[in-house]
Amino acid sequence: MAKNSHHVVSNPNGGWSVKKGDASRASKHFDKKEDAIAWGKSISKREGTEFVIHGRDGTIIKRDSYGNDPNPPRDRDAHK
Repeated sequence: MAKNSHHVVSNPNGGWSVKKGDASRASKHFDKKEDAIAWGKSISKREGTEFVIHGRDGTIIKRDSYGNDPNPPRDRDAHK
């Protein structure tokens, strides 16, 4: 996991956890995935990090960047 990121991951004991990218322990544990996403997203926005949501099997479902994006999307209207 990248250092400047927050991840919503399945907890082996049940529920969902939010972990900082370089941490071995979870920052916070939740029973519902929706609650973990809401809390993790707010932390990620506040700290300007990448936010990654994982499925139960560990695959990445969605990612959002709230920090300095090294590859921002090109503005399609810039050439008009």
